[in-house]
Amino acid sequence: MGYLLFTLSLPLLIFVTVLYYTRSRWVPNFPYLYTRLPTSFRDDIEAGLSSAAFDLSANVEAGDSRQGLDEQGKREVQAIMKRRGVGFDEARRLYMEDRFRKNDIGPDGRPRDPKFVSFS
Repeated sequence: MGYLLFTLSLPLLIFVTVLYYTRSRWVPNFPYLYTRLPTSFRDDIEAGLSSAAFDLSANVEAGDSRQGLDEQGKREVQAIMKRRGVGFDEARRLYMEDRFRKNDIGPDGRPRDPKFVSFS
């Protein structure tokens, strides 16, 4: 039994190892499979995650050492940009509308809860 398991797992191990070491050749053909996320505000700008309405250049000029924008948000905004072929501002708007809808918040930013009371 051990010999049979060894003879089946050895070719699989070799195949996975070859895939790992040749990933620089085949991964670019599958952009939806793996996309490296930017890790700083400068990288966010270079990745197209900035605009006149959402300018990150002040963060870079001030030497902001944070890791850039939220990873989950970046991933979803980039996916919207690729899937729908829209720019950063439109993708960010669609992302926020979706988050509002999931959290039962209206497009105007107010909760849709019928028990919600607001004093203005």
